[in-house]
Amino acid sequence: MALSASTTLPYPAAKITETFTDEAFLRHISELVGGSLESVQRDGDVSGAFTLTVVRKVPSARLPEIAKKMLGDSLTVTQTERWQAPAADGSRTADVTMKVAGAPVDVNAVQQLVVDGGSTRVDLTGDVKSSIPFLGGKIAAAAEPMLGKALNIQAQQAEAWLSGRS
Repeated sequence: MALSASTTLPYPAAKITETFTDEAFLRHISELVGGSLESVQRDGDVSGAFTLTVVRKVPSARLPEIAKKMLGDSLTVTQTERWQAPAADGSRTADVTMKVAGAPVDVNAVQQLVVDGGSTRVDLTGDVKSSIPFLGGKIAAAAEPMLGKALNIQAQQAEAWLSGRS
């Protein structure tokens, strides 16, 4: 399933990067959707190229019923983001992968922070795949809109988070 989502935030890309990689913010987002933040590891400084690995437990409530029976009430999701150093204008790109423990579901995406005047456009494009026979397409189809919604929640919460800290 193809994944595509976009939103614009009224902050510089550097501020968005700091927020998207802040442990307290990541915990806030995880808890907001009924999950928990299990761990965060950042290799490198956000001013250059770095890798961020986030492990979360998330509820499986929106998956098809048969998938919930196989996977249980929650899923452990490992999200790895490989961020490139910022471009001259501050724009950034991250290669994002997500793995779900105990389920053959993979997400491969590219997140771009595109500087647009004093704002930053956050674009996410990629693919959601599941290799479970007969059920994989349904799982991928259910996951795709949830990931788009997650980007919108992340962006809304980032704007609220930043406006409270400015």
